[in-house]
Amino acid sequence: MGKRQLTFYGVILAVLGALVYLQFRTWRDFDWATFWGQTGHVDLLHILGGIALTYFAYVMRAIRWKLFLKPVQPETTASSLLQPTVVGFTGLALLGRPGELIRPYLIARRTSLPFSSQLAVWTVERIFDIGAFTVLLVSAIFFADGPRHVAYYSNFRAAGFLLGALVVALALGALFISWSGEALARWVENHFAHLPANLGARIALRIREFRTGLDTIHSVVSLVQIVVVSLAMWFLIALAYQQVTSSYGAAVLRLPISDIPLLMGSSMLGSMVQLPGVGGGSQLATIATLQHVFDAPHELAASCGILLWLVTFVSVVPLGLLLAHRERLSLRRLSEQSHEADASVVLSEPSTR
Repeated sequence: MGKRQLTFYGVILAVLGALVYLQFRTWRDFDWATFWGQTGHVDLLHILGGIALTYFAYVMRAIRWKLFLKPVQPETTASSLLQPTVVGFTGLALLGRPGELIRPYLIARRTSLPFSSQLAVWTVERIFDIGAFTVLLVSAIFFADGPRHVAYYSNFRAAGFLLGALVVALALGALFISWSGEALARWVENHFAHLPANLGARIALRIREFRTGLDTIHSVVSLVQIVVVSLAMWFLIALAYQQVTSSYGAAVLRLPISDIPLLMGSSMLGSMVQLPGVGGGSQLATIATLQHVFDAPHELAASCGILLWLVTFVSVVPLGLLLAHRERLSLRRLSEQSHEADASVVLSEPSTR
């Protein structure tokens, strides 16, 4: 592990430590017996339902990637993309950020396509994820009655406006890069070539990759299909969240589906501060939202927050490890190879102009 990576994890650990301290300083009367009792009496059928919905969402991700590949490899099937999808998310769950390139790397190997092309798809995929989740969140905040009665509703409404503006900005930026991406890449190379670490070339490469990714959306029909699959996938994730909250049988956690995007948003925001294989930020943010927004008791909020993380993020690990073992794949080695491949693409870019 390099010095930069150690520093990065040290900062994350410090932030998580501060969050844990602030969280538990207000929980001096935390009853661990109640915590374990509530955790041990959840309805397992709801938990299994949540895991099934989470797995189905991975199927939808494979279907969406197949749609992205249709212009260049129409014969690719969603079933052939499911294994790299599951293994990739397993790497992300166990390794954290260092494992996030495993999925596009495995898909590139499976389809015999350049790694850079799948990085481009991966980048475009993120915009559709942000857009689809924003549609669910904004619909819940502005058109459903449930969220209007929760604490901090005005803050959620402001966040909805900001997230909506971000999606519009991303869409306009994508259109601009689709039309003028090569000109923008050349401008970046010419004006930032003096920066250290070949930064100008790196930025230009990412612009070109993103433009390549946008080329996968080859028609209006294709765009509609990808949008529908993205919305369906995030709705499945919302249903998985609802299954977990319902498993406790507590009135305070019988959340209508319109309230769930608020909980999902807090989890996504917290996931920006994560330790590999441990998480931290996602659980703490979810627990805080359950406690302060939905008025769940300390012990119930802690139990549900941890279980939500296990069901919607970690439950993929057993199947992913099984598939990786069957294919004789090492997640840590795949992470190293994917980052080496990414670096080699950057180094080779200047010579390809």
